[in-house]
Amino acid sequence: MRTSTAAAYIVLVLASSAILTGCAQKKIVNEPYPRWGEENLIKRPGNSLPLILRMLSPPESAQAPACLLLVHGMNEYIGRYQDVARYFSQRFIVAGFDLFGHGLSNQFLQRADQALREGAVNREVSDAYLDQIPLGDLEPMREDLNLALRHFIVHCDENGSQKPVFIISHSLGSLVTASYFLRTGNENETASRVKGIVLLAPAFSVSEPPGWRGWLQNPFIRLSFFAEEHFLYPQSEPLPQLILNQLLSLIIVPVFDGLFEVFSWPGLRNLFTPAAPSWVLDYLTDSEKEKARLREDNWIVRRSLLRYVKGIEEEIVLFRRQMNQFAIPYLLIASENDPITPFWGSSDFAQVTLNNRSDNGVITLPGMRYHQHLFLAEPARQNILAAIERWLDRRLSVLND
Repeated sequence: MRTSTAAAYIVLVLASSAILTGCAQKKIVNEPYPRWGEENLIKRPGNSLPLILRMLSPPESAQAPACLLLVHGMNEYIGRYQDVARYFSQRFIVAGFDLFGHGLSNQFLQRADQALREGAVNREVSDAYLDQIPLGDLEPMREDLNLALRHFIVHCDENGSQKPVFIISHSLGSLVTASYFLRTGNENETASRVKGIVLLAPAFSVSEPPGWRGWLQNPFIRLSFFAEEHFLYPQSEPLPQLILNQLLSLIIVPVFDGLFEVFSWPGLRNLFTPAAPSWVLDYLTDSEKEKARLREDNWIVRRSLLRYVKGIEEEIVLFRRQMNQFAIPYLLIASENDPITPFWGSSDFAQVTLNNRSDNGVITLPGMRYHQHLFLAEPARQNILAAIERWLDRRLSVLND
C-alpha cells in the first residue's frame, strides 16, 4: 500500500468513526465521586494530585491471610468496585486506586468532585479525556501501580507479619500490571512481595469491533497492529517475506504514528477523538441493572485521545514480544467471544506461559461475549468471585506449606 493511499484510508476511517459515533455530548456529574473504604493520600513525585489508596479490612484485620490490590480497566475508575471490595474484605485486606488520568487521579474529575462536595449542583466533565495527553505509553500508570503497592505493603505489614499480596486486575489494568512485572521481575523488592495475579479479560490484544463497524474499522486496526508487530522485528519469516514485511512496516508505522499524533493536537482532537461507540455497552455485561448504571455514570471517561490509543497498541506489541518470560503465578479469566479484548490475546499468552508455574490457571468462558466479569448478572458474577477466591486459597496453601 502506498503511503498516500494508506494516509487517505486512515483519514477516511477516523473521520467516519467520529461521525458514526456521533458528536460528543456534554458530560455532567451531579453527585460526588463514589467513595469506599479508608482514604490514604500518597504524594506523587512531581504531580500536584495525590494518589488516593482506598482500603477495606475485615473485622479482625490481623487475622487476614492476605492483602488484595484491585486494578481497574481503561477509562473507568476504582470507585465503582465498591461491591467487589466489600466481597473480598470479608476475609482479606483490600485496596484500590485510580490509575493516572482516571477517577480522582484525573485533574478535571478531581476538581468536579471537590466542587460537588462543597455544594455545587453539578459540574461538566466533558474535557476529562484531556488528562490522557501525557499518555504516549503506560509508564505513568505503572508508576502509580508501584507507588500504590509500596504503600499497601507497608500497611499489610503493620502487625509485624508479612502477609502475601495478590493483585486482581481487569482489562487495561491487567496489561499495566503484567507489563510492570515483566519490567521489574524479582529484582524489585516491592514486586517480589506479590505472590499472584488475577487477569480478568486482559488487554493482550487489540479490539475487534463487531458487525458493520468491524467491516469498516477492522482492516485499519489489523494493518496498524501487523505493522507494529513486524516493525524492526523479524519473526522467522522466509527472507522474501521478511523483506516485504519490513518495508511495509517502515512505511506504515511512521505514517500511523504521525497521523495519530497530529490528530491529538488541539483543534483537530475535537474531531478525531471519538466517543465510546454504542456497541461497547452491549459487550460489557449481561446485567440490565449494571448497563443502566453505566449509561448514567459520567465518572467514566468516554473519549480516548488517539495518541493514548496508539500508545496502548504499542504497549501490547512490546508485551507480546516478552510475555513468554512472565514468571508470576496467575489466574486468567477470559470470554471466548469478547470483541473488546479478543480471546486470541489471552490464548497466545497462556500458550507460552501456562507451564511457567504449576499454579497458573486459565478459565475460558465458552460462548460468552461479556468483558466485565466482576459486573455480570447473578449467578455468573458470584461464580467468578468464587473461582477467584478458590485460586487465592490454593496459592495460600502452597505458600503456607
